[in-house]
Amino acid sequence: MKLDSDIFADGQPIPTKYTCDGTDVSPPLNWSDVPPDTKSFALICDDPDAPMGTWVHWVLYDLPATSSHLNEALPTMDPLPDGSKQGVNDFKRIGYGGPCPPPGSPHRYFFKLYALDTKLVLKSRATKAQLLNAMHGHVLAEASLMGVYQRRR
Repeated sequence: MKLDSDIFADGQPIPTKYTCDGTDVSPPLNWSDVPPDTKSFALICDDPDAPMGTWVHWVLYDLPATSSHLNEALPTMDPLPDGSKQGVNDFKRIGYGGPCPPPGSPHRYFFKLYALDTKLVLKSRATKAQLLNAMHGHVLAEASLMGVYQRRR
C-alpha cells in the first residue's frame, strides 16, 4: 500500500498552511495499492520528537473501503458525512491538529494509514490507544508518509 500527498513528499517539509503557524487545516492525502479484502481504513498522525513523548495530532477511523484520498481541510467534526469517525488528539480536540513544535530542531510527523479487514466497533472520539487496541489483529497493510516541520521563532 502507498500513501502520499500533493503538498509534500516523504521526508520533506510540511507547508506552513497545515500547521499552527498557518490555518491549521489537514493536508490532502492519497493512497493506492490497497489489499482487496479491505473493509475500512484508519489513520494516525503523530510526532515522536515531542519533548514529553509522542504527541498525537490526528486519529481517524472507519474510513470507507472505497475511499482512496482525503481532501484538504477535513472538517473537525465527528462523525464525518461519509461515516468516518475522528478521535481526540493530544490537543484534546476532535480531528486534525497540525504541527506546532517548540522552536528549535525540526520534528517528524508520521501519517500512518492502516487497511483493516473489518469496520471497527469503536465509539466516536476514541484515543490513539483505543484505536490501536481495536485494530489489533485486523491490519491487512499499512503505509506511512513522514513530513517535517520546524519553528524558528
